Amino acid sequence: MSNTAIIQVPDIGDFKNVEVIEVLISPGERIGIDTPLISVESDKATMEVPSPRAGLVKNLRVAVGDRVSQGSPIVTLEIDTDTDADDDNDDDASSFETSVSSPDPAPADSAPVAGEVSLASGEPSIAAAKASHPSPTQGPSADLRTQVLVLGGGPGGYTAAFRAADLGKTTLLVERYPALGGVCLHVGCIPSKACLHAANILEEAKGLAAHGITFAKPTIELTRLANWKDRLVGRLAKGIAALAKQRKVRVLQGNGEFSSPNVLTAHTDTGPVTIAFEHAIIAAGSHTAQIPGLPRDPRIWTSTRALQLPAIPPRLLIIGGGVIGLEMATLYHALGSRITIAEFQDALIPGCDRDLVRVLRKHIDKRYENIFLQTAVTGIRAREDGLHVSFHGPKAPDDDRFDAVLVAVGRTPNGKRIGAEALGIQVDETGFLSVDRQQRTNLPHIFAIGDIVGQPMLAHKALHQGKAAAEAIAGLPAEFDPIAIPTVAYTDPEIAWAGLSEDEARARGIDYDKGAFPWAASGRALGLGGDQGISKLLFQKETHRIIGAGIAGPQAGELIAEAVLAMEMGADFHDMGLTIHPHPTLSETLGLSAEMVAGTITDLMPR
Repeated sequence: MSNTAIIQVPDIGDFKNVEVIEVLISPGERIGIDTPLISVESDKATMEVPSPRAGLVKNLRVAVGDRVSQGSPIVTLEIDTDTDADDDNDDDASSFETSVSSPDPAPADSAPVAGEVSLASGEPSIAAAKASHPSPTQGPSADLRTQVLVLGGGPGGYTAAFRAADLGKTTLLVERYPALGGVCLHVGCIPSKACLHAANILEEAKGLAAHGITFAKPTIELTRLANWKDRLVGRLAKGIAALAKQRKVRVLQGNGEFSSPNVLTAHTDTGPVTIAFEHAIIAAGSHTAQIPGLPRDPRIWTSTRALQLPAIPPRLLIIGGGVIGLEMATLYHALGSRITIAEFQDALIPGCDRDLVRVLRKHIDKRYENIFLQTAVTGIRAREDGLHVSFHGPKAPDDDRFDAVLVAVGRTPNGKRIGAEALGIQVDETGFLSVDRQQRTNLPHIFAIGDIVGQPMLAHKALHQGKAAAEAIAGLPAEFDPIAIPTVAYTDPEIAWAGLSEDEARARGIDYDKGAFPWAASGRALGLGGDQGISKLLFQKETHRIIGAGIAGPQAGELIAEAVLAMEMGADFHDMGLTIHPHPTLSETLGLSAEMVAGTITDLMPR
């Protein structure tokens, strides 16, 4: 007797009620295992749903435009009898179908999706994963086996996992949080930039009063602002989860720790799971640095807490004048807080070109209550009327009271939290792992990427390192060897830089020529209120090639990519100056900076 089954939509994570955009099979067609049945579209990704069985399509149960979720019927399939015997032990198929003619059908939900370890559903199918995960290698005993293990699901980690899967490697990713995306997506880059966009609109609206356009004072509803930010993050997280499913990357939620050179133990909510691997990519990231001795008080924030938008404190002290601290100052000033910054070193954004920082200082010196350099916070006393803070340093103020304090003194790598040292992996005293250009540690089958391998701690650096590591594992001649890595401070105004600063060029004994074009001579910048801005390029005197770039002004982060590409391509000032930029744009300030060095500029008097 023929065995007929209704093939259903499997677990597709948090996606529910997604639209069918294409039906890929027809009645009477004979299909094989993994033949795509339908395409569905979520907020971010398009996903094909494959068949778990081979057989003859009897009739379709879905059409283009229908909306489906897990368990929705797709097709009635007459199962091929020659493959059915092999499929009897295939746990994967049982969750995709409901038997029609079998005398003793199992319920459609009687078994989880084999090998699937879902972070989104809240029901980790660890038993199924143990039973069905492919075993590419023989080696130490373990619950799961994989060719590539990735520890950490941030931008570098999931990029590495996706690239490894695309190159044909069975890949398993261990992530401690309930969704992929890491610090960047959930409590860093993405939510902060969304909030800073709102802050920028508030500041622009205020600035228009000088030009005859006045708005009423805005009403700020923190709950709605936070919900908007969270929806944006959630949408992107769903997209990443969908991409993992499409690539068949297994994801296991838990804290990972190496137990031997080829085994990692993931401590999950349901107990430890051991994973044997051929290669591992460590993408375990970093954590917020703390100042020892501070009291535990809800009014003392980390950047993570600040991005939850708990309140708008009338007076906010920010400890740390780096990129994170200044971005949070930009946000909370726009929301209405009076800002004080205490920075231990003698300049804001240490390491950034001073000409760029000066542009920022001109703006924030007028906006913020105080900026104290060479100043350390030596104590915080939590009292009912606020946080009483003591300072120390040659420019330190007297004790003062604040309604909240944000600690933004950097991040610390997680190298000492994952059992790497016990394997013999080289970990320095701060927690950074040593790697070569292929991202290999001193154990050649274990790679490391992202924050955990050194500065700069930037998501876009981790992305490229992740691809290099995955490609090296696959045998490709890949290396991470960039000429320049751009950095952006999303302050008001923005600052972006890449390559060498003047101080760094001098320290290396490099003779250079400089072109610094003032935005006061740019019509586009004037119209945007960015007349204080600057575009600055450095060229090696001997070769005329670009070696450094810095931009301060609106949209600096968007503009810096041209200079980075120029550095990667070995462009000289003629290449950049002769490149035709559209007018009027901010981008042409880069070409004009190059013209200043070439001696061909007409927008200003030549040097």
